[in-house]
Amino acid sequence: MIILDTDIVSLLDRREGDAYENIVARLAHPDASEVCTTIVTFEEQLRGWLTTIASARSPVQQVRAYGRLHRLLRAYQLRPVIDFDDAAVKRFAELRRTVRIGTMDLRIASIALTHGALLVTRNLVDFRQVPELQVEDWSISP
Repeated sequence: MIILDTDIVSLLDRREGDAYENIVARLAHPDASEVCTTIVTFEEQLRGWLTTIASARSPVQQVRAYGRLHRLLRAYQLRPVIDFDDAAVKRFAELRRTVRIGTMDLRIASIALTHGALLVTRNLVDFRQVPELQVEDWSISP
C-alpha cells in the first residue's frame, strides 16, 4: 500500500510543475497500483478550502473557491481514503510519547504504520523521525 501525504495530494491537485510530473510518472509505475490517502489529509485540505471560502470577499472569489472545493470532493470520490481507526489511535498514543512532529503528521504516520504502508511525502525531515515508517519523496527525480 502507498499512502499519499497532504503535500503530495496538493501537488497533484495543482497539476503543474516538475514535482507534479515526477509524481505522475511514479504513479504510472506498476508497483504503484494500490495508492490511497488518509482521512487526515482530507481533513487538512477541507479545512484549507473552507477557510478560503470564508475569506472570499467577491462573488468571483467565492465561485472560484466553491469550484475548487467541488474539485476536491470529486478527487476524494475517486481515491481510496484510509481511516484514522482504533489501531491508528493506539499507535498515535505510543508515538506521541517520543516523536515530536505535528499532530496531523503524526496521525498520518500512525495510519501508515498500522497498514505497513509506504508514505509518499515531501516532508522527509519530520516523517523520518518516526521509527519504522517507510517514507519517500516522489516529487523529485529518482
